[in-house]
Amino acid sequence: MKTITWRACCLLMLTVTALTGCKPQQEVTTLRLAHTLDQQHVVHKAMVLMGERLAHYSDGSMQIEIYSGGQLGNERELIELLQIGSLAMTKVSASSVESFVPQMRVFSVPYIFNNNAHLWQVLNGKAGTELLMALQPARLHGLGYYDAGSRSFYSTNTEIHTPADLRGKKFRVLASQTAVKMVEALGGAATPVDWGELYTALQQGVVDGAENNPPSFYLSRHYELSKYYTLDEHTAVPDVLIMSLPVWQDLTPQQQQWLQQAANDSIAYQRAAWQQVSDDALAAVKAAGVTVIYPDKQPFRDAVAPFHQSLKQSDIGPLLQQIADVAAQMEPSHD
Repeated sequence: MKTITWRACCLLMLTVTALTGCKPQQEVTTLRLAHTLDQQHVVHKAMVLMGERLAHYSDGSMQIEIYSGGQLGNERELIELLQIGSLAMTKVSASSVESFVPQMRVFSVPYIFNNNAHLWQVLNGKAGTELLMALQPARLHGLGYYDAGSRSFYSTNTEIHTPADLRGKKFRVLASQTAVKMVEALGGAATPVDWGELYTALQQGVVDGAENNPPSFYLSRHYELSKYYTLDEHTAVPDVLIMSLPVWQDLTPQQQQWLQQAANDSIAYQRAAWQQVSDDALAAVKAAGVTVIYPDKQPFRDAVAPFHQSLKQSDIGPLLQQIADVAAQMEPSHD
């Protein structure tokens, strides 16, 4: 009797499933992603898109859970969480990765890219791929690069027209020894400060200014305190979308393919949107009363020339030469 009753129940369940079109509940793989940016930032929006595309490609079997605004820590802390597999993904500045992967410090060397086209020719080419591969010994897996534009100086109390205007002033930099040396080469005093603490540091005079791209300057509201923005565009430091290598290796090849495809979609969206977002941010800070200065960049280039020379015999010397070679190949032929 019990057997008949059990079979009847099973038949009933199968019938209900067939009639309603219900499917057995599938297991969902959730990847936690954390970053330090505001939710209005175009990079955050690109990550939201990545989650949507991943859900689409995987037919709902994979999803991304995003923690924004530094909820889970600063960039270094997020990288460390990736290394132990406690976090799946993050977006950090390439400068924040250099203490884990020394080759990444190349991006903090000033004026190594002629323009945005040169930067992306490098990132999409052999050098960019090799740099992502170099993450693996640090238990990290590179998915790609987001555009972070060019970094320029902003100040609370000084108009910056030449490197001489940086002398005696404290400028916040990323936790990067190369960024520190770059500011020192220009005559300033470099002071590493966490991004989440920078507004207060500017307000209290711990630092006299900082350096970043227009969207970050605007969305951080640092323009409320820093009324001078000098577009010297000294470095082009991309953001890097990275994953925990242990978490990546736990995914099936199909899941890895879906995730990489979603990441590629996210990167394409962000790159296409970046220039307009940057232009809009610049217009917004001007409207808020910020004086935007367009300096002659040559004195800045001249000031860092000895720094460049000192790096030629370093471990990133060949990489710097590779970047220069790409620029040479891009120059139009005069035959």
